Amino acid sequence: MPTKKRNFTEEFREEAVRLALTSDQPHHDTALNLGIGKSTLSKWIRQYRHQIQPTKPRRDKDEELKRLCRENQILRAERDLLKKAAAFFAKESR
Repeated sequence: MPTKKRNFTEEFREEAVRLALTSDQPHHDTALNLGIGKSTLSKWIRQYRHQIQPTKPRRDKDEELKRLCRENQILRAERDLLKKAAAFFAKESR
């Protein structure tokens, strides 16, 4: 007996992928709870990772790296200033 092909909305697919990636359950259990096949869920996850992840995290990582480099420069400058101040006050107290 042939099975009827079901069409799922994009929202359902995205939610299924989100659940699979964020829950502590194995993907098989998540698929079973949603009433879909494990292979279907695996295919959606692959598509999601292929479409979404290569662009967004890279940009976020680049921005985070720039921010951390700026913060590092500021912290080094503050450290150097404090070293000079400590040396100055050490001389003054003698």
